[in-house]
Amino acid sequence: MPLVLVHGTGGAYSRWKPVLPALERQFTVYAIDRRGRGESGDDSSYAIEREFEDVAAVVNAVGDEVNLLGHSYGGICALEAALLTPHLNCLILYEPPLPVPGVPIYPEGVIDRLQALLDAGDRAGVLTTFMREVVRMPAHELDMFQTSPAFPARLAAAHTLPRELRAHEAYRFQPERFKRLNVPTLLLLGGDSPAFFKAAVETLHNALPNSRIVVLPGQQHIAMDTAPDLFVREVETFLSGPTSDQLQ
Repeated sequence: MPLVLVHGTGGAYSRWKPVLPALERQFTVYAIDRRGRGESGDDSSYAIEREFEDVAAVVNAVGDEVNLLGHSYGGICALEAALLTPHLNCLILYEPPLPVPGVPIYPEGVIDRLQALLDAGDRAGVLTTFMREVVRMPAHELDMFQTSPAFPARLAAAHTLPRELRAHEAYRFQPERFKRLNVPTLLLLGGDSPAFFKAAVETLHNALPNSRIVVLPGQQHIAMDTAPDLFVREVETFLSGPTSDQLQ
């Protein structure tokens, strides 16, 4: 069964390396590079809607009965792509940061500060500031992040962070658009994740007619790195079981 993976902000397909070998034993995996990184091209202008179309185009190219997994910003791209393709079997979204009224995500002025760091050539500063102040990554996970095999690719993609955060800040989730999206959907949430991720996942669960939430105990936003066996187990359990029974 095909499985398409969509990485989050500042990432690239290489962010999935800790879980790829295990996933590839069960699925035919397509780990994409989103716009502006890796082997994917870019454009002088940026619109988040083009990202939705990109993901749908990959799913359509793979064919029928495709499983789609999106992480963080990539989760929003995967969610919106689900409305643009008839070929989905199942959908997995790991902490898509849907804006929820009254639950702030961005500290005041942080996007401008990220842009200033980028303009000064401090790509590492862009990444660490984003992870520390926006994702609220704890110190031990930040250390792991900075020494991970995927970090060089993240440095190379640092220029995409400010533009994606501005696009995300302007994005508005409209629950009514998804009331007929009956694709079986797994919503993954770290048990120790910041409140805005929990609010986003619960909002999405209430909007989707065929979804369930699974909490990853003791984890936050990067369980692929901090608990890869747990992450893979939950993905495989959901995708290998009878979906009609899973979501009761």
